[in-house]
Amino acid sequence: MVINFDELPENSRIWIYQSNRKLSDSEILLIEPKILTFLKTWTAHGKDLEAGFEIKYNRFIVFGLNQENASASGCSIDASVNFIQTIEKDLEIDLMDKMNVTYYNGEFIAHKSLIDFKKMAKAKSISKNTIVFNNLVNTKIDYLDNWEVPAKDSWHARFLA
Repeated sequence: MVINFDELPENSRIWIYQSNRKLSDSEILLIEPKILTFLKTWTAHGKDLEAGFEIKYNRFIVFGLNQENASASGCSIDASVNFIQTIEKDLEIDLMDKMNVTYYNGEFIAHKSLIDFKKMAKAKSISKNTIVFNNLVNTKIDYLDNWEVPAKDSWHARFLA
């Protein structure tokens, strides 16, 4: 069952898939109905899952799942990963690589490999106050409060001198 992302409880589980490039508005219009169709049929052990989604900054696909009614199982998580992989293939993008970092470069959102991000930190091209996207958050409240944070307040801090 699909509900509006804003209506999901704060303790809902979150999955964030970041794209290696900004998606065009036409690509967003292409994938939104596919996401809705997937979420309408998303189940765990035959029970409908109450889920919502949002696409942020034409770069992040965020799934939210209200676990009060039913939790995702291994099979349902596999189904969501398989679905995301079809989007990757359709749009020729990378949504699953966790070894990439997305951060603000001024008013723009930049995307770098973790290796390049480490090099930039060493060269002081980024600072502890650089706003990064902490895609390791896993509840809606953490997503709302701790997703866009200074690098010093995220796992990215380990790379800063």
